Amino acid sequence: MPSSVNENQLGRILRGISIPPQPQVMVDLHMEQAMPDPDMDRIANIIAQDVSLSAAVLKLVNSKAFGLEQKIASIQQAVVMLGTHSVTNLVNGLAVKSELSDEAIQSLHSFWDTASDIAAISSSIANQLNFKYKDECYALGLFHNAGIPLMLTRFNNYQQVLHQAYQDPEFNITDTENQAFKTNHSVIGYYLAKSWGLPKSCCTVIAEHHRIEHLFSNRVAGDKLNLSFAAILKMSEHIASTYKHIGGADEDHEWNLIKHHALEHFDLTEYDFDGIREACYEQGLGLV
Repeated sequence: MPSSVNENQLGRILRGISIPPQPQVMVDLHMEQAMPDPDMDRIANIIAQDVSLSAAVLKLVNSKAFGLEQKIASIQQAVVMLGTHSVTNLVNGLAVKSELSDEAIQSLHSFWDTASDIAAISSSIANQLNFKYKDECYALGLFHNAGIPLMLTRFNNYQQVLHQAYQDPEFNITDTENQAFKTNHSVIGYYLAKSWGLPKSCCTVIAEHHRIEHLFSNRVAGDKLNLSFAAILKMSEHIASTYKHIGGADEDHEWNLIKHHALEHFDLTEYDFDGIREACYEQGLGLV
């Protein structure tokens, strides 16, 4: 198992990471790495807050170089396996790539903030429901909207189209994006997640996370895993008020349309869900 990343490996890893890391996260990481005895647990916790850095460590640890029999979704486990030197190389490489303007940083704030919040809420809900795939739920919450910043940087009017879709009571965001751009952030997110080595279920749900009706109506007999991930993700998005922060809407039209699928899948009532939401609030998650 490799103990460090050479320049060729680093170049291949960074070519697959197109989302810039958060500037403050980079500062926090550089400060910890500059300590005489860097704390790997703290480094892992900092990395787990950021989509780009998390993607980089997961992509490397799930690569052929490590030869793992099963892909992992735990960012903490990936950081430990890589070690301080490799993680430092990745962070420094991404820092070189991410010379962002103030305008670009501002446009990505809502994405960065909601990604880490939804990830933490997803992990909390999995724990509350005794669903054992907490690491996968965290990864799914962190990466599910990874296509959004790429759409933002490529299409000048993307944010307006995104807001338009979220404010439509029919909520056909995938169709709206396809009509405007001939692609959508779910498809882009799927290919990103696949290239980063995320588990197959995470990739599948990312591709379908705005087609929940289709996902539940075309379920495969005996396969509950993808539906469980999707249900937890949708509950998490609602608690995190994604419709406000990403969509600029006053009401969560998507949740109104699909919440019966999410709740019924886990045999939850509205009252049960209120309890889950309150537990998240008590943990400091999802507060607006």
